[in-house]
Amino acid sequence: MINRKSRDEIKKMIHAGHIVALVHQKMKEVLEPGISTKELDNIAMQVIKENRAIPTFLGYSGFPASICTSINEHVVHGIPSENEILKEGDIIAIDVGATYGGMVGDSAWSYEIGKVSPEVHKLMLTTEEALFAGIEQMKPGNVLDDISKAIESVANREGYGIVRQYGGHGVGHQMHEDPFLYNYSVGDKTLIKSNMAIAIEPMLNLGGDDVEVASDGWKVTTKDKKPSAHFEHTVIATDDGPIITTKL
Repeated sequence: MINRKSRDEIKKMIHAGHIVALVHQKMKEVLEPGISTKELDNIAMQVIKENRAIPTFLGYSGFPASICTSINEHVVHGIPSENEILKEGDIIAIDVGATYGGMVGDSAWSYEIGKVSPEVHKLMLTTEEALFAGIEQMKPGNVLDDISKAIESVANREGYGIVRQYGGHGVGHQMHEDPFLYNYSVGDKTLIKSNMAIAIEPMLNLGGDDVEVASDGWKVTTKDKKPSAHFEHTVIATDDGPIITTKL
């Protein structure tokens, strides 16, 4: 069942999204070669708690951290670790969730650590472009497949792989609600209505589509070990256009 959000729920989602955006702002300030992903998790936890919110990811299905940190060929759901140290030329996707007043904000962003190769830089720019192409279609009267097709079109233009096992999702009272949103066209004619909230999140690979889950049961990696980028915003459809709750 797809829940449309009330005015009060939207207000709380916007505040939750703002807290998520503050975390990403802090990540931009501290990301550099030599920092561990565990340090990033500690910093994110501090920002979330300082803003009287709850880290949505912590304990979710047993997940042991407040953010997901996924480096290079790691796509999503990476667990922060003291032994995982960022180095020059890496890219890292940081996925953040915060719950405020019972409502969730969810956003992922990929960051370059120092100077990356031109082909990886292009992957980053294209995946971000795909996100905003999808967001443009998040309006009442459209269908979910309009978002999926917009994302797929950007990916196909550059010949990038599209992660198919994971995608966007409804969000609000829970981090994952109906509907599931594919990052490629499957003909889903589910109607987008005002006050629907969806986390739109393209994950594009420099190589093929295929991914696999690591032995820890969480970290998802490209099978060909080529880099992957991940960008996500929580978006609410309104008659006046999409509201991006997780954007500063």
